[in-house]
Amino acid sequence: MGAPALHEFIQPDPAWVSREIHGARIFSPNGTPVKIDQPNAGYVLERKVFDRVLSEMAAGAGADIIVKAPVVGITKDKNSFVNGVNFRYNRREYTSSAKIVIAADGVESQVGRWAGIDTTHDLRDVDVCAQYLMSGIEIEPDLCDFYLGREIAPRGYIWVFPKGDDLANVGVGIGGTISGKGGKLAIDYLNEFVKKRFPNGKILAQVAGCVPVGDSLPDLVADGIMLIGDAAHHSDPISGGGIANAMFSGMFAAEAAIEGIRVGDVSAEILRMYQVLWDKDIGKNFKHICQIRDSVLKFSDELFDRCAAVLNKTPNKTIDMVTIFKTVLRHQPRLLLELRHLVLAGWV
Repeated sequence: MGAPALHEFIQPDPAWVSREIHGARIFSPNGTPVKIDQPNAGYVLERKVFDRVLSEMAAGAGADIIVKAPVVGITKDKNSFVNGVNFRYNRREYTSSAKIVIAADGVESQVGRWAGIDTTHDLRDVDVCAQYLMSGIEIEPDLCDFYLGREIAPRGYIWVFPKGDDLANVGVGIGGTISGKGGKLAIDYLNEFVKKRFPNGKILAQVAGCVPVGDSLPDLVADGIMLIGDAAHHSDPISGGGIANAMFSGMFAAEAAIEGIRVGDVSAEILRMYQVLWDKDIGKNFKHICQIRDSVLKFSDELFDRCAAVLNKTPNKTIDMVTIFKTVLRHQPRLLLELRHLVLAGWV
């Protein structure tokens, strides 16, 4: 997670920071590494501990927390405003009433769908991911590594995020339209990479799932309900990172909830304050970022290799997709024709 975004909400704690990150290496399809030094760029989190600490903070602020309690439906009042949820706990079903429901139930939010909000994804706007926690591997402990290439991660990339001197999260994300083609799933691409890059590494844990990488939902609210985080399609369209955006969307939703309760009106009209805050801050760039993503997906492996060669001759590189490609264009103007999609998008 990027340092500036994290510091907006909470100060880092060694209890849930696995590693401080001071840069990255991007490997082009032919294996050319581009090293980017960026002191205090961010942190690799110990996610389970981080989530528990946030839960403790919420409880300390007065929240009641119920675990292992899946939501199975919503309730509505006589005006069809969402006013609660039904959930199962210890094999029994309960109802929890609320003035406002905030849905943070992830990709293709079922709670949002029950409320009448279309939360479905186009497969082009979803990445299918698989990740191992691996030990006994040779890594740069303060750098995040990214590997590009149509052969190793079509419509996506492979990542190596250090968590110790020889411990790292090693994962892959591939396009939703790619998954299953030729009988290959994300885990198959990951296994091929691990076999080649870390043949002696040990797999300690495994996770898999989907990440939204498209534009934000056009409707984030309905009467009595707001959607945040992955439920609102708020992951970064290029990197797939979602923690920071989820925290910002949660903050904006909280401001709208406070206002709605203050004035005694939790209609979509009032709660749309959340959508306005999101669009004014982070959301305003989402469409442009999606255009950049779509343009970058058109790049051939050969073009990525050429970009890497140019970047290696460039001082003061930063971990920023837009800056990287602007730099490439300044040093190799002939790429303008091949990068015309970015030019038309107004980002280079």
